Amino acid sequence: MAYWETRPLSEVCEIKPTKSKAKAMLTDEDEVSFVPMEDMGIGVKHLNASRTRRLGEVFSSYTYFADGDVLLAKITPCFENGKLGIARDLMNGVGFGSSEYIVFRPSPSLDAEFLYYYLTRQKFRDEGVRTMTGAVGHKRVSKDFVESYLIRVPPLSEQRRIVEILDEISDSIDVAKNNTSKNLSNGRELFESFLQNTFTQKESEWEETTLGEVCKFVGGSQPPKSEFISEYRDDLVRLIQIRDYKSDKHIVYIPKALAKRSCTADDVMIGRYGPPVFQILRGLTGSYNVALMKAVPDARRLSKDFLFYFLKHKAIQSFIINASSRAAGQSGLNKDTIEPYPIAFPTLTQQAQIVSKIRSLEEALSDLELASLKKLAALDQLRESVLYQAFNGHLTVAKAAEEMEAVA
Repeated sequence: MAYWETRPLSEVCEIKPTKSKAKAMLTDEDEVSFVPMEDMGIGVKHLNASRTRRLGEVFSSYTYFADGDVLLAKITPCFENGKLGIARDLMNGVGFGSSEYIVFRPSPSLDAEFLYYYLTRQKFRDEGVRTMTGAVGHKRVSKDFVESYLIRVPPLSEQRRIVEILDEISDSIDVAKNNTSKNLSNGRELFESFLQNTFTQKESEWEETTLGEVCKFVGGSQPPKSEFISEYRDDLVRLIQIRDYKSDKHIVYIPKALAKRSCTADDVMIGRYGPPVFQILRGLTGSYNVALMKAVPDARRLSKDFLFYFLKHKAIQSFIINASSRAAGQSGLNKDTIEPYPIAFPTLTQQAQIVSKIRSLEEALSDLELASLKKLAALDQLRESVLYQAFNGHLTVAKAAEEMEAVA
């Protein structure tokens, strides 16, 4: 293996090139590329440099870079997300962008694409996060971390061989991830389509009425926050909030004597506020707060399960969300919006059959989601494995192909 020299980034890159270089080349009226943070990609090698501004408009307030420079977002959460790219085909060879960019100008001994891949590693991001300073939401990677960060630099010919392999394996991983995500998206669309068809293409013998005629919508209640307690006791009951249906990290209890509205795990609950408004929820037992309302169907005509899935289909979701956003002076969902909505339903026996079919499809979708998430995680691990091999001098085409085949 050729000799690899270990050096800090500040010795193999010019970090934050001076703006005077742009002034020496262009006038204030000349057009330059403009790349705000939202145009910086994740997992995209080259910058989106489609916007232009006059040099005089951007010179004072924005970060300068040029063709061949590597840009890295230094602020949270952009740094953790891997916002990074190489400047190519800039207007007049010059660009300006966010003040939250770190600009690396590689020396003749360092290939820009080799540096790009080096900075994409999760290890680099993890180490950078530990050095961040600043207020919450505005933390930045430290200058010292970037300048002193070590990189092993092989001869240029070896760098380019490694980049060629990384390009090929990265393209293959991206295709596999896109296909996996597309399959998952298709599965979700099929499930949504089935719900939509079930509840909009009703049979002629189905009973037709409005939700207000077959359901009661009961708003929630809660005592003042001074009554909230974080530790459970026998004289307390859990206060259910919208967020509790996603996580148990913020469980709150209140005295049973102050619990005015109760729900059980099989009750159909509606999130009145968003985003997104009109979440259809179930699965928790306790006393529910003012951000929730309970949908109580007439059990002689309509089952809770049928109602639960009816409230989740696309047509009513779109209607309620749009109506809630248009209602003047209305904060969130009120009964006046949902009660007039039309509903059609068959006998309770037929409702149970429909629910059974929906649950079978839902289970299949859940299996697909689990398998897809595992596949995506395996592909991310493969990418990190290949990067590790690349920058430790062990990457070969055969080895990369072997690892790719293992997760195909």
